[in-house]
Amino acid sequence: MNNDENLTLNQQIESARQRLHDLYKQYGFGHACVLEQAMFLDELINQYNRMYSE
Repeated sequence: MNNDENLTLNQQIESARQRLHDLYKQYGFGHACVLEQAMFLDELINQYNRMYSE
């Protein structure tokens, strides 16, 4: 993995985290779109972790 790929993934994670925060403020914890965004963020974080565990 090069630094550009890492930066892009970090940016994606930060963007997804911010979107999750915004959705949570708007809809609350149990709303479907909040849960969907949380799962999306989890997958990005898992992808990040897999890159560093190999």
